[in-house]
Amino acid sequence: MKRLLTVAALLAAASLIEMQGAAADDAALIKSAESAAPAAVASGAAVYAMDEKGNMRTLREGKGGFWCMPDNPASPGPDPMCGDANSMEWAMAWLQKKDPPKGKVGFMYMLSGGTDGSNTDPYATAPTEGNNWVETGPHVMIVNAMDMMAGYPTDAKPDTSKPYVMWPGTPYAHLMIPVK
Repeated sequence: MKRLLTVAALLAAASLIEMQGAAADDAALIKSAESAAPAAVASGAAVYAMDEKGNMRTLREGKGGFWCMPDNPASPGPDPMCGDANSMEWAMAWLQKKDPPKGKVGFMYMLSGGTDGSNTDPYATAPTEGNNWVETGPHVMIVNAMDMMAGYPTDAKPDTSKPYVMWPGTPYAHLMIPVK
């Protein structure tokens, strides 16, 4: 009986250590997510993380209408982000290859910079000849504002030190605005 209690205690301790590790991991993910936006926005934002299967997991409930996501360690650069509800609808449409919602302009922060990506192909996963890979530093984005981007550069190889349109000519075109 004493041996059974010892085994049960060890299993309970292992479970507690595992839960504490998950909480520490979640705390690190939340800290990463909060690095994407000013503290006044990030501190009250909902925080979501995507698992390896692409499912969203809520790390923290939010208030104030903003959400944040931590850096994706599989991407080539830093990419934590925060945005408003309209930008989440836009991002989900992009991920699901659907049309973005009509009449809903969104705003996103990526103050830690952004993952390098193709400026012309919303679904490129690596640089290739002709997909116009760009490097982006800290920036904000205005998404789903097609009619409002007239006059901004739509070059395949933009100068990323000033505002430009990313993914021009696609339903996911959005304005990139560097903040450094």
